[in-house]
Amino acid sequence: MSALSFLTGTASSAVLSVTEQSSIATSISTLQNRIGLHFASGAIKQHFRFGSSTRGTILPRSMDEHSDIDYMIVFSENNATPQTYLNRLKAFVEKYYSSSEIWQSSPTIVLELNHIRFDLVPATTTWAGELQIPNGSGGWMTTNPNDFNSTLEAKNKEHKSLIKPTIRLFKYWNATAGFPFQSFEMEKWVCGLSFWWLTNQKDYFFAVIDNLNTSTSYSQWVNSEITRAKNIVTNVRQYEKDEKPVTAENEIKKLFRL
Repeated sequence: MSALSFLTGTASSAVLSVTEQSSIATSISTLQNRIGLHFASGAIKQHFRFGSSTRGTILPRSMDEHSDIDYMIVFSENNATPQTYLNRLKAFVEKYYSSSEIWQSSPTIVLELNHIRFDLVPATTTWAGELQIPNGSGGWMTTNPNDFNSTLEAKNKEHKSLIKPTIRLFKYWNATAGFPFQSFEMEKWVCGLSFWWLTNQKDYFFAVIDNLNTSTSYSQWVNSEITRAKNIVTNVRQYEKDEKPVTAENEIKKLFRL
């Protein structure tokens, strides 16, 4: 065993199981049917899944308690406030999911099921046909919810399919570190890094940690987690240089609190 084998194995296991995928698919199908039943004909223009679950970077809830399915519901009309549409979604889930935990989390309605959490995002279209969603401050902001998918796919293909597993490892670290960073911003940041001349999963993941830097704009605990991660990677490299692969593996496990 080695740090490389541990990271490769962890990245491979940081995906939804067949059982989880099946449960989520069933829940999405049920959700779609219930949307059709609840809202009047023509009230909903479209509704669809977006986010990490469509990119292959979602983690199992055993690795990330914040793991969720992003689902957008686009209303046909666009003449009401964001809160009006949030209220409509909340009334919908309260009717059909009365035994589940439901709450509003800024611009989304959260539906907590046993196996997964749904973030339901209301949307409308502008006069120019652009999608707009609540900005969290009572207004709207335009969005293209799946535009990042093609960027990530291209980057992943360009780098021997090592970008997505690297992102999953980074998100796993983020979860064990207490969520110092927002998930989607992390994915975009990793996708923007340079990975030339690297050869394996360990090299890619270590490059991400190498590019993390403390900042005066971060809180003390975030800077402490960054420093801790960088020190662990430094130690792993030294153990490998000293030809101590087992010690190196034990050290890298500390990064994930294992």
